[in-house]
Amino acid sequence: MDLKHSAYAGTLESSDIQVLVAPGENGIELELESTVMSQFGKQIRSTILETLENLDVKNAKVKAMDKGALDLTVKSRVETAIFRAVDQTDNLPWGVKL
Repeated sequence: MDLKHSAYAGTLESSDIQVLVAPGENGIELELESTVMSQFGKQIRSTILETLENLDVKNAKVKAMDKGALDLTVKSRVETAIFRAVDQTDNLPWGVKL
């Protein structure tokens, strides 16, 4: 999946994470800040990278500012930022079927 432009998802509120993504050229460049870095930094980084891999994102600059988000929140924020960066507004994996 090739990113068309920068996008973000999430907030800087407690128990959330803000993920900013931008097109990249040299693989995945991940910058992570977290209030729980010493306890969960490795797991947060792993969740972000795994989510990008599952979405077939090969080149991106990613900045994540974590305030204690759970894994599911991290995953959903990364997915949302990526889908926004590729302008995908339909056929989303969480869409409601009518």
